Amino acid sequence: MTTITDEFMRQMISKTRNYCIVILKAGPKRNEEGVEKIIWEHGRRNFALRADGVLSIVCPISDGSNVAGVGIFNADVEEVTKIMDEDPAVKAGVLIYEIHPCRSFPGSCIPE
Repeated sequence: MTTITDEFMRQMISKTRNYCIVILKAGPKRNEEGVEKIIWEHGRRNFALRADGVLSIVCPISDGSNVAGVGIFNADVEEVTKIMDEDPAVKAGVLIYEIHPCRSFPGSCIPE
């Protein structure tokens, strides 16, 4: 494992920024007929938010739990709340969400 010095720690911590983590969960209408089309449009919107630099990381979850996905937004809680309230799957009751403000390091990414 790489050795991390105190100086490196101080440098990295000084670079952190605010982000928001969104946890999506199954909503009350998750199993109703026609959900696939709603989820498709939810996904299309996520791609648009990614392209616009607002949604940095998108992770659909399919482990059989009620958690449907996680996203990391490059925006504050107020903006993310507005974004999520307009999500087609949230509006349809297919998904519900939680927002958690957090800090992280700019440039962090998922390896290819």
